[in-house]
Amino acid sequence: MAGETSLNTLLRSMSPQLNAGEYVFCTLGDSPLPPGCDVIGSFREQEGLTVILERAQALKHGFSFDYVAAWITLNVHSALEAVGLTAAFATALGQAGISCNVIAGYYHDHLFVGQADASRAMSVLQQLAANAE
Repeated sequence: MAGETSLNTLLRSMSPQLNAGEYVFCTLGDSPLPPGCDVIGSFREQEGLTVILERAQALKHGFSFDYVAAWITLNVHSALEAVGLTAAFATALGQAGISCNVIAGYYHDHLFVGQADASRAMSVLQQLAANAE
């Protein structure tokens, strides 16, 4: 099933959803992932494994973190080769002074914004969608 590539369609249809909870980014270095650790996402970097997980999971396993985020899912099936969607929402959020960390899944883009900025970020994204041609 191919994803959408038209930027206007992507923007009009992005339908942002704020997921419940608090999320953190942790690095495990060379340590293995502990059994029972429920990871939302991960990425292997030269310095070690970065994991995204619920804050409660990080506390349970004794992981340190600096940043507590809200998780917003864009509920449009964006093609991995689509051009401009990330730039459009990153620009809109940046103009509002909202930091955004993006993870692209096969079906959807997932945005992690500061927990305190969650409702403002949702408003910015909804306005961006409403203004799309």
